[in-house]
Amino acid sequence: MRFYTALMLAAASATVANAFTSAPQYQRLSRQCRLHKIASMSTEVAQVGDSTEQPPAMPAVEFPPILEELRDVAMRLHTKQQAPREGQAPAPAKPAEPYVPTRTDYLRFLVDSNAVYEALEEVVNGDERLASFRNTGLERTAALEKDIAWMCEKYDLERPEMGAPGRAYAEELRTMVDGKGRGVPEFVCHYYNFYYAHLAGGRMIGKQMSKLLLDGETLEFYKWDEDVNELKAKGKDQIEQLARPWTRKQRDECVDATAAAFRGGGALNGYLYGGSPH
Repeated sequence: MRFYTALMLAAASATVANAFTSAPQYQRLSRQCRLHKIASMSTEVAQVGDSTEQPPAMPAVEFPPILEELRDVAMRLHTKQQAPREGQAPAPAKPAEPYVPTRTDYLRFLVDSNAVYEALEEVVNGDERLASFRNTGLERTAALEKDIAWMCEKYDLERPEMGAPGRAYAEELRTMVDGKGRGVPEFVCHYYNFYYAHLAGGRMIGKQMSKLLLDGETLEFYKWDEDVNELKAKGKDQIEQLARPWTRKQRDECVDATAAAFRGGGALNGYLYGGSPH
């Protein structure tokens, strides 16, 4: 039962974003949330005794941490089951019988995940504005290559070709950033959501798959050389430093990419609940 619940939570990530992306209330919630979080500027103007006196200069607008803004929108893209207090998305319909993934399904998930991580690393390594995201310890491609090779040998499986979900998302990421300054805020949203989803719910799914399909074996995909909490904290600080000088428009570009990030990652999770076309 716990395994089925975990997969339903993964399934929700794929369906929720699709349901909310085109809904008018998504844009309203996104904008209202950010406007509420922005530190308010003073509206009090000193009484002017002489018409030649100039009113005091208005203070500069201070924005909240970008990860707070991302979290506020992301939580609203969760269902009530995922986020009882903040979730506002409709829950996906439960199938008549829960889908039970096979080793081949899991291998396809790993291959497509590897393709997306390769694209993320390629963009980071090719753009100096993202240099602080290099060699962070979060990288997963080397671990995934080991796991894919191990599963093929251990269970006599043939390595599958990259599937449609992984190919589409990897291509989207590679074309997101250009050399003229466009796309970095949007890319940061995808980077954050993909890496940190794996650090959170991804590890829970990995444990369930280990029990169900791998005879209790833990894949390298779910192991890090450093303490996970320290890696998360360091990575979040790097994101905040990059976003600190952003304008309101750039911050909006980042936050507004949340639904697309959910959709891209959720499509890969579809291999585990029977929702992804191969």
